[in-house]
Amino acid sequence: MNKRIAIIGASQGIGAALVAHFAAISNVEVFAFSRNLDKMLMQFTQKNVHSFALDISSNVKNQIHSLGLKPSFDILINNAGLLINKPFEALSQEDFQESYQVNVIGVMQTTQAFLPLLSSNAHIVNISSMGGFQGSLKFPGLAAYSTSKAALCAFTELFAEEYKNTDLRMNCLCLGAVQTQMLSAAFPGFTAPTTAEHMAEFIADFSMHAGAFMNGKIIPVSTSNP
Repeated sequence: MNKRIAIIGASQGIGAALVAHFAAISNVEVFAFSRNLDKMLMQFTQKNVHSFALDISSNVKNQIHSLGLKPSFDILINNAGLLINKPFEALSQEDFQESYQVNVIGVMQTTQAFLPLLSSNAHIVNISSMGGFQGSLKFPGLAAYSTSKAALCAFTELFAEEYKNTDLRMNCLCLGAVQTQMLSAAFPGFTAPTTAEHMAEFIADFSMHAGAFMNGKIIPVSTSNP
């Protein structure tokens, strides 16, 4: 039976690289979700890739329910993210709300909506940041981003505890610098040591195999900061 993999935030960067990586594996069906459906339809023409519009900035559960998805998914990768780089005193109410909605609340709501769609031993992988990893180097301007990514780490631990008597597994990867559009916008002129494609290979392997060995773990994946 084909493995069914859902990737949230799939239209660019690491998400798009994950879709391409999984699509090249036999016996895998990839379900790609992003608010930019047209971009995904242009990029992902493989027969084993299915693209769906999803905007996790609001009304997440109703959007997912309306898609009519059928069980069961073996892997859910919560990859969507928003990075706002502003001095702390310049951050607005909207900046805080949008950062937390996309980076943690939307992830929790997506997970809620997918619960009845997951296989009994599904692996959920949350993509956080070294900026949200306790004790890591922090950067000015990222108060909304890094604190929301830290909240995603806490959610991972809490979910694993709440569902520890099931076979569901959730882990969180805190990524260091990866060369993506989001990084370039936040740190103009900075070149990361890791490409989106190389990071996607790591995340794909982790999502396919690590659920058998760990649950509720917050794992730093970085050779460099930012």
